Amino acid sequence: MSSSLILLSFFVYTLLLFAISWYTGRKANNQSFFIGNKTSPWYVVAYGMIGASLSGVTFISIPGVVSTTKFSYMIIVFGYLVGYFVIANVLLPIYYKLNLTSIYSYLLQRFGMKSYKTGASFFLLSRIIGAAFRMFLVVNVLNYFVLSKYGIPFSVTVVAFVGLILLYTWKGGIKTIVWTDTLQTTFMLLAVIISLFLISSHLDSSIYELFKTVSKENYTQMFFFDWHDKYFFLKQFFSGAFIAIVMTGLDQDMMQKNLSCRNLPEAKKNIYWMSWALVPVNFIFLILGSFLAYYATVKGISISGTSDNLFPEIALNHLGNFAGIVFIIGLIAAAYSSADSALTALTTSFTIDILGFDRNQNRSEEKKTKLRKLSHFGMALVLMLVILAYNLINDQAIITKLFTIAGYTYGPLLGLFSFGIFLNRKVTDQWVPFLAILSPTLSYFIQWGAPKIIPGYAVGFELLIINGLLMFFGLLIASKPKN
Repeated sequence: MSSSLILLSFFVYTLLLFAISWYTGRKANNQSFFIGNKTSPWYVVAYGMIGASLSGVTFISIPGVVSTTKFSYMIIVFGYLVGYFVIANVLLPIYYKLNLTSIYSYLLQRFGMKSYKTGASFFLLSRIIGAAFRMFLVVNVLNYFVLSKYGIPFSVTVVAFVGLILLYTWKGGIKTIVWTDTLQTTFMLLAVIISLFLISSHLDSSIYELFKTVSKENYTQMFFFDWHDKYFFLKQFFSGAFIAIVMTGLDQDMMQKNLSCRNLPEAKKNIYWMSWALVPVNFIFLILGSFLAYYATVKGISISGTSDNLFPEIALNHLGNFAGIVFIIGLIAAAYSSADSALTALTTSFTIDILGFDRNQNRSEEKKTKLRKLSHFGMALVLMLVILAYNLINDQAIITKLFTIAGYTYGPLLGLFSFGIFLNRKVTDQWVPFLAILSPTLSYFIQWGAPKIIPGYAVGFELLIINGLLMFFGLLIASKPKN
């Protein structure tokens, strides 16, 4: 596929996003940026959150790892349903009752300032790393397959991509994102479905016949029964539940959209519909992965680099121009849908939680707007630097890295929120930052030492649960019963 055609697709789609940004940001203020003036229709939020939940990681990484992990990821998705049920019935009622803009304000009311700052800091660390990983996927594909042919270095591609996201979220923030996410979810799903038809057509088969073929080739194995294996189905299921809780329910990025709904019942509808929609959507992505792996085997295509290159290599170099355009638009849609909301959530948490945006009553609205815009620019700059750093160490599929990092960084948040919600004990606030560093450190040594203590055992995504439990029991030790 010609590089000029890929670039044209990219710019046309980006212009469409800027048109939506202009329309939704015309009368936007700080409340529009942070919570969309609480006027977002729940069904629009639910549909858009499908794309934000999937992101470029799902679009590229999950199809890429099917050749090695089969359909085991589907067990994680089933676990998501349990996690989303907890979010709807435990976390959302608390957030709406306290009328929160940043969900980490709960920690201030429940524990104290040090706990509050610790929780917000761990979110910022988690989301910066996660958002950078997701953006890296798109920037890497665009640069490797297109821009490098014109002599454009990776660093310039990074600055341009993040700069575009900064510009179209500059004024409207979450109010803009709620609507751009609907567009992006649509294009991403269409890209996957069209790709399925194109691959089956190139193999002179129907989708149903091709699925039967890949099933016989053992690509679709879902359950792994060896408890030593990191893909053991019970590990996957319970890890999926906790991944949903922390990466959605304890994540300002995902919750900010929910908090823009008109009221709690509508926010709960959003979570229920979105969670069930993710089941067939993720299954389609896994089918795509099995088709891609089988196509590469049949055609004798060798994939250089990580498994993340499987989908772009086949779509851009083997299926024709139309397939290439479909892939690029789907990839851009997936990347924008997670990157724009991540940047907005980082700005929200930094200004409100770290800088005390709402705690200083003497600031005028004009000064608040200036502070918010400076923070927005600063967060974009940080993301650029992290993406450039990650480019130097990229060595495995990003979906694996993302969940591993989440296990370390979201564990303290899981421990803090679960302790605060389920136990009526007063925590010694100054101990919390120390415990939040200690629990992931101990988790690392457990992950490292487990195979030596239990031969053949590998710690997988359950690392998150271990980390959360260590934080929980640390808080238990550093607390006493309330009067």
